[in-house]
Amino acid sequence: MNNWRSILKRAGGVATTVALAALATSSFAQDDHYAGKTINMIVGGNAGGGFDTYARILANHMADHIPGNPEILVQNMPGAGSALAAEYVYASKNTDGTLIGAIYPGAIVAPLFDSSFNGRYKPTEFVYLGTANSANRVCGFMDTAAASSFEKAATEKVVLGGDAPGGSIYDYGRLLSNLTDAQIEVIPGYTGTRDIILAMERGELDGLCGISWSSLKNQARPLIEAGRLNVVVQIALEPGDELNEMGVPEVWNFVSEENEPVLRLVVNQQAFGRPYVLSPDTPPELAEVLRNAFDATMKDEDYLAEASKAQIEIAPGSGGYIQSLVEEMFAADEALVERARLAIAPPE
Repeated sequence: MNNWRSILKRAGGVATTVALAALATSSFAQDDHYAGKTINMIVGGNAGGGFDTYARILANHMADHIPGNPEILVQNMPGAGSALAAEYVYASKNTDGTLIGAIYPGAIVAPLFDSSFNGRYKPTEFVYLGTANSANRVCGFMDTAAASSFEKAATEKVVLGGDAPGGSIYDYGRLLSNLTDAQIEVIPGYTGTRDIILAMERGELDGLCGISWSSLKNQARPLIEAGRLNVVVQIALEPGDELNEMGVPEVWNFVSEENEPVLRLVVNQQAFGRPYVLSPDTPPELAEVLRNAFDATMKDEDYLAEASKAQIEIAPGSGGYIQSLVEEMFAADEALVERARLAIAPPE
């Protein structure tokens, strides 16, 4: 795993160096290509959700780092675990760098893990702008659930809310149901995490899995602070300091040695927890201008202050870093990929 991370970091570093060099020489930057233009940022989730919050705060500041200072307009296009937004960006044939997609990691890996995927976009062909966060995902159970811990879910059934196949809230519930001893049933069809949390408060659901810790804190803080919602397991390649302090166990404690590589392949996507993509037709010069602007925004004090006020975590990764990781995942051994597909697949 350490070698994997070092390779990706080197790839990200190279991409950043290239971006800086391109910015210095690009005619697009010098000619204020973006002056008077509007960049549409398409969010593949509902207004008010975690992805929407991240995107709107990014939009508030990223234009300051783009020559010409274009307006960035955020639009929501929820559906199919954000695959609709991914399809829209992919099919746009956008060549002037005025379209950005904010899509779920699940939409990026869906063509890899979902055997029914219809092939309307190819994740390896997107131009990756960057990620605002490397997500540590968690499961949360309400205090009314029969299982008060993930360990007890091995003997007590829990009913969790899900969005749709391809969305992390659905896929992670199915994944843990199949790769651990937890007796999990996932009910799909909810429009997003806020909808699921409201259903949990009404007593319709026992909890949810696959939500990022930053989003859960942002959307359900009163429930957590009141002790009504318990964080029962953390799902990440590396544990989170805050979750460790809370005593939240790692998912690897509940996975067999045989199933660990399968889970690890899926969890790799968390390295791009809040990914932003460009059309495959985006000219390289414009892609570098936007990548540089994204990287600069991730260090912008005003951006970081607004993110902190909104209680969202920023742990960015470069576009080159994500591009390399996605390509590596899609080059994985087919037998391992098939096992992951079966672990995520909806029940027959």
